[in-house]
Amino acid sequence: MSSLYLGLVHHPIRNKIDELVTTSVTNLDIHDISRSCRTFGVERYFIITPLAEQHKLVQRILGHWSEDKSSAYNPDRHEALKQTELQNSIADAVAAITAIEGQAPKLVATGANFETFDLKSDQLNERLKFDKTPYFLLFGTGWGLHKTVLETVDHFLEPLFGASSDGYNHLSVRSAVAIYLDRLKSRV
Repeated sequence: MSSLYLGLVHHPIRNKIDELVTTSVTNLDIHDISRSCRTFGVERYFIITPLAEQHKLVQRILGHWSEDKSSAYNPDRHEALKQTELQNSIADAVAAITAIEGQAPKLVATGANFETFDLKSDQLNERLKFDKTPYFLLFGTGWGLHKTVLETVDHFLEPLFGASSDGYNHLSVRSAVAIYLDRLKSRV
C-alpha cells in the first residue's frame, strides 16, 4: 500500500494574468484541510510557503492547538493538526517525504483548468492500494500551480467536474481536497 501526502502550495502560484506570485495562508485552509487529511489517512499535510511572516502565523495557529488547555478543549482539532507541517518549498517537502519513506514520492498535480490529464481518481485509488511508491498530491491556491511546478510533476490528476450546465468549475481548495480524498482513500 502506498503512502499519500498532501501539499497546499502558496508558492509558486499563478495569478489571474498568469504571473508568478505567492499567496497568503488562510486559517480555514489550515484547520479544514488538516481535518480532511486526518479523516482520510493522509500521512502528512504540508503547507508550503517561503514567507517568514506566514510561517509565524501558521506556527502560532498550530502552537495554539498543541497547548494543554486548547488540546483538552478540542482534542479532535489537536489530533488533526499533529500531522500538519510547514515547508518553505515543494522541494523541501519532497525531501521530508523521502527521508520518511526512503524513496522520493511521485508528484501528482491537481487543477480545475487542466485541459489534459493522465490520471483519473479511480486509477490513482488503485495505485495507492497496490503500489509501494509514496504519492504527493499538490493543490494550488490563487489561480493554480505555476508552470514551473507543472513542468516537474509525474502526473496530472483529472479535474473535478460538477453538474453545472454552463461549465462553472471553481471550488474552494478545501472542498476540492475533501472530494479528492474521498475518491482516493474512502473505504467504500
